[in-house]
Amino acid sequence: MNTTVLIGHPYPKSYNYAILERVKEKTNATVINLIEDNFNPAMLSNDLAGFSRGNFADPLVGKYQNILSQTDKLIIITPIWWYGLPAIYKGFLDKVMLKGFSYREESGRLVGTLNNIKETILITTAESPKWYIKYFAGNPIRTLRKRVFKDMGLKNVKWVHLGNITKTSDKNRNKFLDYVERIS
Repeated sequence: MNTTVLIGHPYPKSYNYAILERVKEKTNATVINLIEDNFNPAMLSNDLAGFSRGNFADPLVGKYQNILSQTDKLIIITPIWWYGLPAIYKGFLDKVMLKGFSYREESGRLVGTLNNIKETILITTAESPKWYIKYFAGNPIRTLRKRVFKDMGLKNVKWVHLGNITKTSDKNRNKFLDYVERIS
């Protein structure tokens, strides 16, 4: 199985990178590291010029699309900031998941075309616990899973979360790493 891990946390000593290391040990995954690649998440005029036709100006977009087209399992590791994904992840979706690559339009609706990706695991960390994000913070992950990922053709999407990240014990952090390793 070809596994790809997407990470865009700006601090390489963060807990997100500890998760990445554990996943890499288990899976021998290809890593898309948006920070190391200096990925610019902003949709600029030259990006937008070809957007409606599925064209791109940023060469990293082609690289990422090539990797994703060979991916069976996608693992996304991200913090939740201000009750949503950091801008670099949103920019990744905006610039990489283009018409003709991740979806097509059919009778006024989007039909996902990333059918090669059989499983997606979204691993998040935050100050807020999962129940708070789900029930009191607008549940941004539900929209991502049930709309955005579905419209791209991603199936079997699982969300795992470690909340209270700055207050949780080392024991709980290690338990979470063990769990992530089991599901990777």
